[in-house]
Amino acid sequence: MEKDLIIDVNTTEVSIALLENHRLMELNKEQNNGHYSVGDVYLGRVKRIMPALNAAFVDIGDNKDAFIHYLDLGVAFKALDWFTRHIGPSKQSHSELFSNVKLSDILEKEGKIADILKPGQLIVAQIVKEPISTKGSRLTSEISIAGRNMVLIPFSDKVNISQKITSKEEKKRLERLVYSILPPNYGVIIRTAAEGKRAAVLDGELKSLIKKWEDSWSKLAKGSAPQLLFTENSRTTTILRDLLNESFTNVYVNDESIYEEVKDYISVIAPEHEKIVKYYKGSLPIFDNFEVTKQIRGSFGKVITIRQGAYLIIEHTEALHVIDVNSGIRAKSGADQEQNAFEVNMNAAEEIARQLRLRDMGGIIIVDFIDMDSNENKIKLFRHMQDLMQSDRAKHNILPITKFGLMQITRQRVRPAMEINTAETCPSCNGTGKITSSLLIDETIERQLAYYVKEKGHKSLSIKINPIVAAYLTKGITSIRFKLALKYKCSLKIKESADNHLLQVIWFDSKGEKIEG
Repeated sequence: MEKDLIIDVNTTEVSIALLENHRLMELNKEQNNGHYSVGDVYLGRVKRIMPALNAAFVDIGDNKDAFIHYLDLGVAFKALDWFTRHIGPSKQSHSELFSNVKLSDILEKEGKIADILKPGQLIVAQIVKEPISTKGSRLTSEISIAGRNMVLIPFSDKVNISQKITSKEEKKRLERLVYSILPPNYGVIIRTAAEGKRAAVLDGELKSLIKKWEDSWSKLAKGSAPQLLFTENSRTTTILRDLLNESFTNVYVNDESIYEEVKDYISVIAPEHEKIVKYYKGSLPIFDNFEVTKQIRGSFGKVITIRQGAYLIIEHTEALHVIDVNSGIRAKSGADQEQNAFEVNMNAAEEIARQLRLRDMGGIIIVDFIDMDSNENKIKLFRHMQDLMQSDRAKHNILPITKFGLMQITRQRVRPAMEINTAETCPSCNGTGKITSSLLIDETIERQLAYYVKEKGHKSLSIKINPIVAAYLTKGITSIRFKLALKYKCSLKIKESADNHLLQVIWFDSKGEKIEG
């Protein structure tokens, strides 16, 4: 299976599309606005204790206070809390203080949070779920710093190995190797990717993870809360860290700085894959070139078509997501009805598994499949769904189909489900049903061009327009574009974008910056 990562960088966000065999499977959008994200570690301040919930609300600088349950404090919380309280006033070096932390005082599982935390107390915590709807971020004080081959756990002394590594010899080798290079008061979870890796690779990664943790100590010592201590990698490098394997074929990036960042990151975690990173310089927007935009338009919204006329209806609510499977024009009756229902349900399961990943739907998902009488077909459908969900990195659980034809799925929910409204109010007419005559588009462009050249002094310009209008302006040797450039003695380039409505014209200067007004 081919895997391509397409990274579209613009001024407001970074959009990342994962294609498997050229089919859109995951879509992530990373806002360039300092948004709180999973994996970020903060020094927060306890705002209030909720004894009835055995939990507390913590100020980490967000509009909504974050939430931490007693069980999320972690067994080593007392060691972390002691280090947090002593790192500022202590005359010892930070390294000496950390090595003197005692891990023997373990937090009891049946304790009460009111006995551990007090309002105003400083607490180090990591985001495990982003704010969703009216809820703030979910926190944990079991700090973990993930790398490609391992996860570093401060205030621990254990080495755990991924269960997906089946070889007993390899497990023993990795355990002995990591214990030999692991400093005091650090634990590690060895990931599946570490299988077969040399000591130098693991040692280098361990040192980089420890440095990331220790670099935060200077901020922690100041005791200024709320404050970000350190952040996870960008969404781009996090996806690469978790997904990169031998089947990854290409990573295309349209921004030079992100291209260098990704290339440098891959050169560290997997030097043999460095050549797959490619800088995209095409004239078309990168998502249009790889048909991502078209797939987004067809994959989001309430109604999703699947094979041979069948379709899904997807509804999102506060409590759960509901997916209804409809046979559409494939509806049959008589002896073929059971087989028809089975085939539609099997095809629908493939699209549902894709939609869960694509929209990052989490929590409870209820799927209303077409009713089937055969228990054998129900079991086949259940197992088929399990197989399809194996490639999903989010933790999930699937229950067999009930007698009402419903399948219940729970899927790890760490951020709000992605929703892209594909139904648009016409931007040309703003809902009135009437637009300026399309025959006058060349006159409109000429009028704007004359203003930018004569009044603003621009000599090199480019416009982003709908492909239909672009074809009209560039047809023939003496095209309208050529005539306008000649008439106003300037350079005029045309960029096509399927995102532009028919008569929309966006102007850019010689540096590629958008011209406003």
